[in-house]
Amino acid sequence: MTQRLRGVLMPLYAVVTGLILGAVIMAVARYNPWSAYVALFSGAFGNLSAIGTTITYAVPLVLTGLGIALAFRAGLFNIGAEGQYWMGAIVAVWIGYHFAAWPWYIHIPVAALAAMLAGALWGGVIPGLTKAFVGAHEVITTMMLSYIAIFFGHYLLEQGPMMAPGFIPQSPAVTASATIPYAPWLPTLTGGFWITLVVIALTHILLFHTTLGYKLRAVGANAAAARYGGMNVAWFTVLSLGLSGALAGLAGALQMLGVEGQLSDTFSSGYGYTAIVVALLARNNPIGILFSGIFFAALSAGSQSMQIDSGVSPYMTDVITGIIVFFVAADRLYTYVRVRRARPTGAVGEVRA
Repeated sequence: MTQRLRGVLMPLYAVVTGLILGAVIMAVARYNPWSAYVALFSGAFGNLSAIGTTITYAVPLVLTGLGIALAFRAGLFNIGAEGQYWMGAIVAVWIGYHFAAWPWYIHIPVAALAAMLAGALWGGVIPGLTKAFVGAHEVITTMMLSYIAIFFGHYLLEQGPMMAPGFIPQSPAVTASATIPYAPWLPTLTGGFWITLVVIALTHILLFHTTLGYKLRAVGANAAAARYGGMNVAWFTVLSLGLSGALAGLAGALQMLGVEGQLSDTFSSGYGYTAIVVALLARNNPIGILFSGIFFAALSAGSQSMQIDSGVSPYMTDVITGIIVFFVAADRLYTYVRVRRARPTGAVGEVRA
């Protein structure tokens, strides 16, 4: 089986297996799997309004998944995309309810770019520098910074400088000049979807059609060999984590400016964690991440219809997600073990699956 064909078939195998085992679990619990899945599909894609809602749910998953995939391609594990998403959301909302006199073509880009910068600094500078120069593992640093960002957001909204007048812990609403409009022909489809398509194309070009992307992937494939070849591994570590954080920050900005309209204390996206699964299922391919993100968004969007129409708990979609993660991880583990066994004794460097 060629590598390209395997890259397509294995995610499909994981999804189909997850759906089949989910059906078995529902049947054991004496629910009708067919009616449950019909209701799930109808809730996610049954009409234009449902399709727009599903794609809107997918936008932050896709953007954050792109960031995680970019870090994975460089051999790094950005587990803190949730915190980078929060930092982007915080900065975008702050700029969004200030500077009301700015026209939209300045206000929206400035808020989005500032959010990307905040995510890049939170994801790249601190974890990247500590990884490159003192050897701190990025899983630990990105995860701990994620908690800091989340609780920092709660502080800002609970009697903090971003709390709106009143007793509800939430920020002021962003102004009209900073609001990304919905599609005029489909009121449930956020305008951020078109930005997402552009970002997907740019990420694909960066990774597979530029010298920079080749070097990022070379560092991820074998850091020791890349260093021996004259590449500045420390620089590419900081850069890849920074780009990863920037995409997560952009996801937070588009969600706040195009969907939520303000930041609330009850806001808990979970996008940064689900996006890890999105990236893994797509095997870190930017185009595949679009379809992977829509799939997981469909599970979320259709879960309520599944509960209403068939009585199956919406948490069943989490079970299906967990099964898919298991099979994706099992495939990655098999690949890793196969590569390790194929390496000659005394090989220099580390090969990442």
